[in-house]
Amino acid sequence: MTFKRKSLLIFGGLLAANLSGCNDHDNNSHKKHQADLESRTIPIISVHDLQFKDLNKNGQLEPYEDWRLDSATRAEDLTTRMTVEEKAGAMMHGTITLNNAGRVDVNAAEEDVNQRFVNTFITRMAGDPQHISADNNALQEMAEKNRLGIPITISTDPRNHFVNDPGATSVAAGSFSQWPEPLGMAAIGDAALIKTFGDIARQEYRAVGIHMALSPQADLATEPRWGRINGTFGEDNQLAKRMVQAYIEGFQNGDRGLIPGSVITVVKHFAGGGPQLNGLDPHNAFGKEQTYPGDNLEYHLVPFEGAFAAKAASVMPYYGQPIGLWYKDQLIEEVGFGYNKQILSDMLRGRFGFTGVILSDWGILESCEGKCASGISDADIAAGLSPWIAGIGMSWGVENLTRQERVVKAIEAGIDQFGGTTDSSDLIAAINQQQLPRATIDASVKRILQQKFDLGLFEKPYVDETQAVKIVGSGEFQQKGDDAQRRSQILLQNNNSLLPLTLNGKKVFLHNVNATVAARYGLEVVATPAEAEIAILRVDTPHQNDPHYPFGSVNFGQLGFDDAETVVMDNKSGTYSGSEDYQLIKQVKALNIPTVISVYLDRPAILTNIVDKTDVLLANFGASDEAVLDVIAGKSKAQGKLPFELPSSWQAVLDQKEDVAHDSVDPLFPIGAGIL
Repeated sequence: MTFKRKSLLIFGGLLAANLSGCNDHDNNSHKKHQADLESRTIPIISVHDLQFKDLNKNGQLEPYEDWRLDSATRAEDLTTRMTVEEKAGAMMHGTITLNNAGRVDVNAAEEDVNQRFVNTFITRMAGDPQHISADNNALQEMAEKNRLGIPITISTDPRNHFVNDPGATSVAAGSFSQWPEPLGMAAIGDAALIKTFGDIARQEYRAVGIHMALSPQADLATEPRWGRINGTFGEDNQLAKRMVQAYIEGFQNGDRGLIPGSVITVVKHFAGGGPQLNGLDPHNAFGKEQTYPGDNLEYHLVPFEGAFAAKAASVMPYYGQPIGLWYKDQLIEEVGFGYNKQILSDMLRGRFGFTGVILSDWGILESCEGKCASGISDADIAAGLSPWIAGIGMSWGVENLTRQERVVKAIEAGIDQFGGTTDSSDLIAAINQQQLPRATIDASVKRILQQKFDLGLFEKPYVDETQAVKIVGSGEFQQKGDDAQRRSQILLQNNNSLLPLTLNGKKVFLHNVNATVAARYGLEVVATPAEAEIAILRVDTPHQNDPHYPFGSVNFGQLGFDDAETVVMDNKSGTYSGSEDYQLIKQVKALNIPTVISVYLDRPAILTNIVDKTDVLLANFGASDEAVLDVIAGKSKAQGKLPFELPSSWQAVLDQKEDVAHDSVDPLFPIGAGIL
């Protein structure tokens, strides 16, 4: 919507009013066409036939309000006008509090936005895109009340990757388009496709008022036990480099950096989060160590080269505490990457020339004490208590520092913004006590604000709630996602060329496949394997889960199917996910009926005792039942190749090195395997 001179326009809840203004920054050398402006409560001022939002409500045109100026100039001017408290608030990245209905808690948001001056938040709101867009618009209207009219930047974790639900017959209405996990996109290996995916996700995000993607994950899957592999592009660093670059170009709408319509990408986790000691994850106190027995740090830096080529706007360092890591003949300080000046200032800013925002991972300022470190008790579990009551904190290597000292060390290392908190009190104290140079703080704030200007949020912070419903998960978008789900599957074994398999009229025993969907393919679903002519089984990669910890699901596991029901893990009893599926697989094998097994690989699986119990072995990285059945029936072709190797034994996993790619002895399936 463009505001015209001497008019009062009310449209879609947006108000434009013309006021006289002064402090004119106009001259003929940079006079531009009128920018579109959106406002609900902020006055509009008119200067020489052009309109501007009077963000600070003083009746004058300030440089930061002047859309004709470049984003760096505007950010510089705005920073000079901010108080210490406002600057500290801008350096926090909070979480939008939701009420019991899953909608934005307005009272909590009001306090964060207009009392703590926080203007960046992650949203975990799900459901109807009209509700998401309406609530995000309400947050922007709330932000108009702040002294300087600074709009809110809203971030999210990935929303477009498929999670199998055997009870669902289709993607839920209103959902974001569903695609394979990044591993599946790497299995296809088509950079143009992932750029298309990023562009579609960008349109869906912006349609509901989301401006920042806390992705992509440029970590490498060199350690098969690590629980966060499903967010990576596998273990080949050159493939990951191409995928990361294309992903960012899709989300940011090109390789020019941020422009109006972009979604900020936060590439993570610098300097590579894959080589975790024994595959344990640093979300947990017992998994904080990152190790490099193969002296292979440089291998893990390559995917970030793709991010920098695409001009990634932001970078997030990991929690991991590097142990015994040398770089340029210097031992890297053994503190979490978010506190590591050698990594963030010397390497990221210096070697790679990164000029964007460095956003910390969530919770690095907090302490992990008591049950956070030890896990909740068996009695707590028996009482139905959640592990989350223990709280979280990942201040690895600086546990002995106070929270204020951690703030200072992180900022001195290179952090611009702290993830997962709205508590800026320690930063305010550090600034007022002159523990941090004002120039350092101002540089961080300018980087954060410049992104808002680049995205056009100061002029157009609102979205069309009706259009959001039409754009999110549209038929066109989902059709492309469905095609990717089909293509990303990998055919690892096809004994006697069983596939493609005629399904019409066959009696089938199903496991984790929706019977209603199967009926569409002419299959007659039976209750037991003994009644069946064929069996189609969908299973997950086995892993251990420790219910005592909030992040127990990312602990390491045996990765293979066997008869065990429980395993011992750190002297605690951890549930093991593979045994029930394995009993069923053996039962079906004993009947000697044609069998298809599709394994969801969220990390490398050990399938050595499965390959002799099935005729067909498929791998998927998030695929609907329709996508799987299309491949089985020959309606579509599995085109994927393994983005990591599948080890042959647990001993081979134990013997490989955490930082070295595809180095297990005699893998069952090598990286790149797949029958085409």
